[in-house]
Amino acid sequence: MRVTEPTARETEPDVRVTTLELFFDLVFVFTVTQLTAKVAGSLKWLTVAQALLLLGVILWMYLGYAWLTNVVSPAANRVRRTLMLVGMGGFLAIALAIPHAFAEAGWVFGVGYFVVNAIHSGLFVAFGGPGAAQAFLRLAPFNLTSATLVLVGGFLPGWWRLAAWTAAVLLQVSTPYLAPPRGLVISPAHFVERHGLIVIVALGESIVAIGVGAGDLTVDLGLIVVAVLGLTLTYLLWWVYFGGDDERPVAALGRVDTAIRPRVAVEAYGFAHYALLFGIVVFAAGVKKAMGHAWDPLTVPEALALAGGVSIFLVGDVAFRGVLKLGGVRLRALAAAAMLATVPLGALTAVTQMAALVVLLVAMLYLEVVFGIEEMPD
Repeated sequence: MRVTEPTARETEPDVRVTTLELFFDLVFVFTVTQLTAKVAGSLKWLTVAQALLLLGVILWMYLGYAWLTNVVSPAANRVRRTLMLVGMGGFLAIALAIPHAFAEAGWVFGVGYFVVNAIHSGLFVAFGGPGAAQAFLRLAPFNLTSATLVLVGGFLPGWWRLAAWTAAVLLQVSTPYLAPPRGLVISPAHFVERHGLIVIVALGESIVAIGVGAGDLTVDLGLIVVAVLGLTLTYLLWWVYFGGDDERPVAALGRVDTAIRPRVAVEAYGFAHYALLFGIVVFAAGVKKAMGHAWDPLTVPEALALAGGVSIFLVGDVAFRGVLKLGGVRLRALAAAAMLATVPLGALTAVTQMAALVVLLVAMLYLEVVFGIEEMPD
């Protein structure tokens, strides 16, 4: 059966990333900040797993808004702007609840999430045009079910809450395959730019972590060195993702046949970006813990946060590049493994490990440029 694309009038494909969308991103900054603080506050496996689960729940709907604004201009009229503001309020409630989401604030997280889902669905159906609305309605039962699991889970105790929210994430991961998002037109330029801004916002959290980690510490040579190394690593992660050429992903997504473009978009900008963003959260937590301890040995969890965050980011980038066929994934996969080899260096000093991470990333990027690896599809 041939799927007919919605018309340009229906999907508003020429909509640009608006200042309202950037304003919306401010809430996501706070969400990432809260997740980073949660991980940095207790570098235990259970806490990290909880942060991973919370990010999965949050990201599904946050990226859902990126898909929404790809077909619906959010600032076109007062009704849309008002609904977007209500959605932001829901995300703010979610962010505020993160520190105690598995304790007394679970119900706030659940209610906030349900509101966010309802606003997203309403905007899609009301303003997406017949084609987009019809395509979205195939996904709606799954979105409603996962949102209900999050809502109900917020009122359940202990492990029941964890089970309900885990089921919600598993359903979200399965949804694109149970109800493929056929019929949704994707405007590559807006879509790529929108998700690129999400990565920029998240990377900004690494810089925020430097300032938060410094706090009331004495500004001395050690503090400056760690701050500069943290900033350098953040810049290198930016270079890994953007590569100095913002148009390559646009062209790559544009080359994908429109019939399968939604599935490719889910895998490249959904699942792969889940790893990218979680890597940033873990890395930022590691940087935060290293502040004020430049010449001190790191604990194993702290060293793992630094190296593991960069490694997870690279794994996400490998998946992203692989799906879009951007090439150069082998070297980056090897680099992801190599980052973990710096963990023992953390037992010397924080500076030693951070410097080693810088050297490895620079070496990887240097090899790509000199030998043109990034231009060679794998």
